[in-house]
Amino acid sequence: MPAAETAKPDVKGFYEPRTCSIQYVVSDPLTQRCAIVDPVLDFDEKSGTTATEQADLILDYVAQNGLTVDWILDTHPHADHFSAAAYLKERTGAPTGIGSEIVRVQNLWKNIYNWPELEADGSQWDHLFEEGELLALGSIGGRVLYSPGHTLASVTYIFGEAAFVHDTMFMPDSGTARTDFPGGDARQLWRSIAEILALPDETRMFTGHDYRPGGREPRWESTVGEEKRCNAHIAGVTEDQFVQLREARDRTLPMPKLILHALQVNIRGGRLPDPEANGARYLKFPLNALKGAAWG
Repeated sequence: MPAAETAKPDVKGFYEPRTCSIQYVVSDPLTQRCAIVDPVLDFDEKSGTTATEQADLILDYVAQNGLTVDWILDTHPHADHFSAAAYLKERTGAPTGIGSEIVRVQNLWKNIYNWPELEADGSQWDHLFEEGELLALGSIGGRVLYSPGHTLASVTYIFGEAAFVHDTMFMPDSGTARTDFPGGDARQLWRSIAEILALPDETRMFTGHDYRPGGREPRWESTVGEEKRCNAHIAGVTEDQFVQLREARDRTLPMPKLILHALQVNIRGGRLPDPEANGARYLKFPLNALKGAAWG
């Protein structure tokens, strides 16, 4: 196996309890080059207040460890939190990146929001990654896997023996991600998972969320081997069984409470709505656009 694929980067995860998200800094211990993966911009939906406390934790860690940020990466357009990519780009000057299929997601949500002026070409990011594209952090090689199913645009970033698998799989006791968002597909998710699980068993896997089943402490690191043996939705299951399980489970889930807030920010690379004439910013909500109402 090439040395670039067995190199071991340092990975620091930051658990964000409001949305159960994990943001990451992955770095090369030899060169101190790093990438930020899936950063979170704080948002309180009750008051409409935004803040940068979570993203500033990343900036503090980068500064304290003498790291240089080469990339700010989103694995997909998140439905449950705002991306802090735009804020971190302002603070670090590092380029932003996401999978090239974001264009399809932009066009889908452009229609949902009735947003004709949205530039649905991915130009809100500095780079759109294609399937199999190579990237590096200092001496550590990296590549991109296109892994849709949860969303049309989901990608997995692999740096050395560390894979950032976003919302394909969670910890083994939590199973896999839902596929009922616009553009999601359970069978496509199964195939994406199969490609990830074809990596060496010792590959470290870092997930995008942990919902702490049973109230246990947050966890976000597993291995390919552990997921193959123990994942509650995958181990010992056929493709058809998985699709049936996933679709049945999805029918019981309400939409994330921030999906209509977050997508209009995240399909613009984490940029908040532009200020209006009075200097204030406003989110726009389409009514009756999504299924999954939860009454009571």
